[in-house]
Amino acid sequence: MSNEAIKKFLDGFSVEVTPKAASKIENFEDYIPSGTLVYIAHIEGTPIDEMVATAKKVNDQGFCAMPHFPARIIKDKNVLEDWISRYKNEANVSNALLIAGGANKPYGEYDSSIQLIESELFDKADFNNLHIAGHPEGSMDIDPDGSTTNVNQALSWKNEFSKRTDANMAITTQFSFDASSVINWANNIKDAGIDIPVHIGIAGPAKLQTLLRYSIECGVGASIKIIQKRAKDLTKLLLPYKPTNIITELATYKANNPSFNIEKVHFFPLGGIKQVSDFVKEAC
Repeated sequence: MSNEAIKKFLDGFSVEVTPKAASKIENFEDYIPSGTLVYIAHIEGTPIDEMVATAKKVNDQGFCAMPHFPARIIKDKNVLEDWISRYKNEANVSNALLIAGGANKPYGEYDSSIQLIESELFDKADFNNLHIAGHPEGSMDIDPDGSTTNVNQALSWKNEFSKRTDANMAITTQFSFDASSVINWANNIKDAGIDIPVHIGIAGPAKLQTLLRYSIECGVGASIKIIQKRAKDLTKLLLPYKPTNIITELATYKANNPSFNIEKVHFFPLGGIKQVSDFVKEAC
């Protein structure tokens, strides 16, 4: 696979940070290209003040902040409206990743991203980009029976909404380690008539122990076996994981199938943003 194809596939990649991780980064420009989309994960218990301050820092440094809006930790419409207003007025934010969130029990009246969309508050605030979650290996939170029925129904609803809104929409997925699972999932949703562009989640370079922990916490199913198998190989156990194989396989498939609906790569920097930066430079 040529470096040119991989470079093209990685062009315009995004990254995800938490306020805690962002506080340790003095200048994002030391690691990522100017204008990069930076998702800000809203972990349960994180004060909105920290989220807004992080978004402001990201935007002020010449990047594009996209905070998470986890439905289950938003108590009601007043809180949602306040968050949107603060992001807009204090940090110049006009992007949002709308997700159900990891809270076991909703704080209030919201428990799905569809409800956030139906509030119409993002439209009223002129949010330009609304991204939604994708699950190449399903989600036990949404489909406890292990199927993809509810996930697919939700995507179909959002696909219809995307045709009615002026906002740009994309599906940003959970990370995976298995290219074939990703390719099958992406082709299946396209065959089902869902034509929202996909930003595929990729775990950045990290120690295997770190990857295993996050994989279990995030409910990554089938492809976790790839990491477990690697962990059993003593010659690889001490080496940090790099997403070389999955990136190469997806880039190859994209090069051979230009209409493939994966348009961007979204990195989860589980081992740190510098490691992602170094990996991209090496790969390109």
